[in-house]
Amino acid sequence: MIISEEAILGKLVIHKTGNKSREEGIKFSKSPIQLSEAIKDLLIRYFLSPFKNNEYFNLHHDADLNLNEVYHFACSVFDDPGSFYLNSVNLANHLYEHSVHPKVKAGEFYVAYFQNLMVDGEEVDAIGLFKSESRETFLKVYPTSDNFTIDHEDGININKLDKGCLIFNTERENGFVVVSVDNLSKGSDAQYWMDSFLNLRQRNDEYFQTSQTLTLCKQFVTEKLPESFQIDKPGQAELLNKSMKFFKENDNFVMEEFVSEVFEQPEVIETFNEYRRDFEAEREVKINDDFDISGQAVKRQSKVYKSIIKLDKSFHIYVHGNRDNIEKGYDEDRGMDFYRLFFKEES
Repeated sequence: MIISEEAILGKLVIHKTGNKSREEGIKFSKSPIQLSEAIKDLLIRYFLSPFKNNEYFNLHHDADLNLNEVYHFACSVFDDPGSFYLNSVNLANHLYEHSVHPKVKAGEFYVAYFQNLMVDGEEVDAIGLFKSESRETFLKVYPTSDNFTIDHEDGININKLDKGCLIFNTERENGFVVVSVDNLSKGSDAQYWMDSFLNLRQRNDEYFQTSQTLTLCKQFVTEKLPESFQIDKPGQAELLNKSMKFFKENDNFVMEEFVSEVFEQPEVIETFNEYRRDFEAEREVKINDDFDISGQAVKRQSKVYKSIIKLDKSFHIYVHGNRDNIEKGYDEDRGMDFYRLFFKEES
């Protein structure tokens, strides 16, 4: 968890980076900006408030971590605070080199240095990298001697950070602890911030383990099981519900207990174990046999862990309980499948 109540915004440099494929160039500031305390408070809110979940990353490079440019520049700043401005220029140049997707917009690039941030109970300094690309129109109302007048102005909404990351000065050997957000880009154009510019890999912690295991289970139930055991939709829904129930009711995950409770049958468990090995190899991840369950990850996964049976374009059946209360059949007169539901009360 990130706690920012005592955060201090020590330094801030603002540059402007464009889209390289359109040759929009970079506009550099000549020095860090001087800020009033009131503006600092607004900027701390603007920069830090989007980071609310516990999904952590590490800076990464396939060959050598030191070849990750953002990691190299961050190390330089933490080792020599006097190099802050020079490395803000280096970071802006690095961002520009990767701003080649047609949908990447020009915008202000902020490089900030924070003190007194708490991450998982540890007080650390952090480097913040942020970019504002969108503008909104604001109304300005002025009183006159006997009336009011209205004007407008385009500006940045401090409640909507477009892109940002915080690099915490801890776990340097693993690529630092990093949080990142991109609220503007979707699809392939979003990759330039997380993948190309930062080159992030999810940190191997309880959040990561919980999230990956739930993803593994969902894919196994919805993709592999129907293919191997001809399990129907109500059966899939029941297994998804049992999986989520296990994670919600336990603080610690033990793989042997989980597969025994959820899948029960030895042949299904064996197929799951084989699927797990393929899943790990394909994603280049290692799912531990036991780990502490992250409530944040469970909450986030539960939003997409829906046990839904979709029937043509007319009906959705949300399955939350006993699979025995759903029966599937075939009506020969109509030539159509049907589901029969048993219940005690209608609400």
